[in-house]
Amino acid sequence: MQIKIGMGYDLHRLGPGRRLYLGGLHVPHSRGLVGHSDGDVLIHAIIDALLGAMGQGDIGRLFPDADPATKDIRSPALLTEVMGRLKAKKLKILSLDSVIVAETPKLAPHIPAMKDILCPLLHIGSDQLGIKAKTNEGLGLIGRRKAMACWAVALIGKN
Repeated sequence: MQIKIGMGYDLHRLGPGRRLYLGGLHVPHSRGLVGHSDGDVLIHAIIDALLGAMGQGDIGRLFPDADPATKDIRSPALLTEVMGRLKAKKLKILSLDSVIVAETPKLAPHIPAMKDILCPLLHIGSDQLGIKAKTNEGLGLIGRRKAMACWAVALIGKN
């Protein structure tokens, strides 16, 4: 079996007048992530990890922020396109792990619902997807509740 690994990272500012989406899930919060799309840092980091493992660049190259077609698009649609690329290369996800870094809201209660949304899109079982939530202990922009970030690592394979 051929195995490849990719790493992804994303960070977005928090701002008023936006809905907060993480892992495709609307998470109730007073502010949302500011971005050209819905700003879903979890899905964006996953996309970058998958694209990296396939050797296909990053989310900004595939979906440029100057493209009006992706303005305010929901990130699950972007992930679906990336999964089509994975399938075309006859690759599959073996394991995917992620860490969301945010001070608020508390994300642990929302992780099962995020997995319920993401696992069918990724064509994997919940035991193949790790989602963890951490704080930044009050440090930096994330600690001051001005931003959220996410890291993801994807292990993909081809038989």
